[in-house]
Amino acid sequence: MSVDTSRPTAACSRSAAPAWIAMYHSVAPYAECADDPYQITVTPDRLDAQLARLRRRGLRGVSMSELLRARAAGRATGLVGLTFDDGYRDFVDHALPLLRQHDCTATLFVLPGRLGGVNAWDPLGPRKPLLDGDGIRHAAAHGMEVASHSLTHVDLVHADDETLTREVHGSRRALTELTGAAVEGFCYPYGYVDARVVAAVRDAGYRYACAIAPGPLSSDLALPRVHIGQRDTPPRLWLKERLNRRRGRSLPSTAVPQ
Repeated sequence: MSVDTSRPTAACSRSAAPAWIAMYHSVAPYAECADDPYQITVTPDRLDAQLARLRRRGLRGVSMSELLRARAAGRATGLVGLTFDDGYRDFVDHALPLLRQHDCTATLFVLPGRLGGVNAWDPLGPRKPLLDGDGIRHAAAHGMEVASHSLTHVDLVHADDETLTREVHGSRRALTELTGAAVEGFCYPYGYVDARVVAAVRDAGYRYACAIAPGPLSSDLALPRVHIGQRDTPPRLWLKERLNRRRGRSLPSTAVPQ
């Protein structure tokens, strides 16, 4: 069935859900999903169906910078934040065409210290290639936001101060040089965050940062997200959205901790 993705219907707009943030990683053929012990891979068909469902409900997926600007202007109703962690090369091959087809944007969190490398931080594998500089610039040229996922994907909570500064400050400088644009966002590797790491992200000049379930640290520098995977059929997505709203995990309006 074809879906008109040009604009939300009036009926859907009236019932649009509060803003929330979806967390994706890799988008690849089914064989790679079956061989993924971390369950971070979705097939292009599954992503296509999930984006189509959003649009049928009068929702639109957008990058984090777009979502936060809309929230500041009081226009975030009907918007969902879309994020893709790690900067896998398959983003350009499979996710980008679908995002453009459904008139969506997204934030791509990349690792400038591993350009053209692989996900060596995942001990169980399988090895997935990461975007190089040209791939990252290609995504940015097609309307995607490029943001930092640290330099090399280390656990920042247990990093020493020198490593923390290098991973947080250094990745922002490297991405600014790579893309020629200001880098507004950060994403905590593994979702791990504490007050010291939040302070380092704030000091580096990031406007926002994404976590997973930061609890009392929730703020614009520790935004909660909902993991979306291959098993998330429409009933599961509906349940996740209900739980997200019930737990109050929509975009926080709290100030960034000082």
